[in-house]
Amino acid sequence: MTGLDAVRLNFSPGALHLLNAILGIVMFSVAIDLSPRDFRPLVRRPWALIVGFTSQFLVLPALTFGLVLALQPSPSIALGLILVAACPGGNVSNFFTHRAGGNTALSVSLTAFATVAAIVLTPLNIAFWGSLYAPTRALLHETHMDPVSVAITVGIMLLLPLIAGIALNHYRYDLTTRIRDPLKWVSMAIFGAFVALSLSANWSYFVQFVGLIAGMVVLHNALAFAGGYGTATLARLSPFDRRAITIETGIQNSGLGLVLIFAFFGGLGGMAIVAAFWGIWHIIAGFAISTFMRRKEAARCPGS
Repeated sequence: MTGLDAVRLNFSPGALHLLNAILGIVMFSVAIDLSPRDFRPLVRRPWALIVGFTSQFLVLPALTFGLVLALQPSPSIALGLILVAACPGGNVSNFFTHRAGGNTALSVSLTAFATVAAIVLTPLNIAFWGSLYAPTRALLHETHMDPVSVAITVGIMLLLPLIAGIALNHYRYDLTTRIRDPLKWVSMAIFGAFVALSLSANWSYFVQFVGLIAGMVVLHNALAFAGGYGTATLARLSPFDRRAITIETGIQNSGLGLVLIFAFFGGLGGMAIVAAFWGIWHIIAGFAISTFMRRKEAARCPGS
């Protein structure tokens, strides 16, 4: 293995539990925006939701595998890219979709449904695509990733806060109205501070190896946005829906990726730095793309 593949980042079990709790709070802050009635229009007209799912869980992992074959990075970097692509959309995708003038209801619903589906599809995609590339297949065998354990971790971290948030919004709307905005900003600030502290504890590794990874992460993220846009365009969705799916595919839950990396891959250096840099870069890219999109109002009819 290369030097990067042998690196294990400093991350204590206590810090992992804290990260689990923080991500649960972030998911809860998104879920209190939802109620059962938000999903009814998408159940009646599910095409946009199906396209978003396809883009998120099929197109992006396939494009990632193509990128890995083309660039042939070291095994830990390759598996990090595959793992990030297997995660559901990140919670800030809803903010960027709203900022871009896209279909925020579709974005929020995609985040919610993808969170539920991730219990099965995230470990399945990691195992499937990782096993197709010989270097990452060997790494998977060495780390003995258990898909059932991954599914349980994802379910506890994301599904339970999602159900709790929707239930609170349904039964205590007065309370969620008061806490919604403050909780979103506080949870994101706590998450950002945690990532910054974790990076500072491993700063020498980050500085040493990020130059090897940054270009691939930027290219991978651009491919994710392009994959979402291309899938929505081929499906003949309206520009309004297309913006939501573009952003939903390009903003990944890299925080979940970090939890999985430290819980099941021992904080493997290349994987962890990929996920950490993804978490920084997709915010920058999200602001840039949403700023570009919002210059023109999105038509809500296909072909407009």
